[in-house]
Amino acid sequence: MLKQRRAAAENLTERLFATEQAIDDAISKMAELTGYMPIARANANLSAVVGQDAISQAAETLSALVGVRGQLVATHNRLAETRDQIGLQAMAMGNDDTKPPLLANEKDENIVTLIERAS
Repeated sequence: MLKQRRAAAENLTERLFATEQAIDDAISKMAELTGYMPIARANANLSAVVGQDAISQAAETLSALVGVRGQLVATHNRLAETRDQIGLQAMAMGNDDTKPPLLANEKDENIVTLIERAS
């Protein structure tokens, strides 16, 4: 029974890590796109008002992705609790056994604040 639980946990962990990487990649790509939009406007010699709605929408999308990442981190933490409940405490769900301290205790804390606190 323990062998089956461990195999199921390992398969689940692979999927969790792949999902976490996909979200991180999406955030990175969205940030790159959002950051380039004003540069593209300036390079095309267009007025600052051109494309403002698109930049605002892109920023909202980036913020939503960061929120999704927070929810996925919460899912990761719940899965760690579940792992412990089923007797797999010794099984690490990460690259090593150390976990960073929780940086965001408030649901709506923004990414800029998180980065400033982390550095």
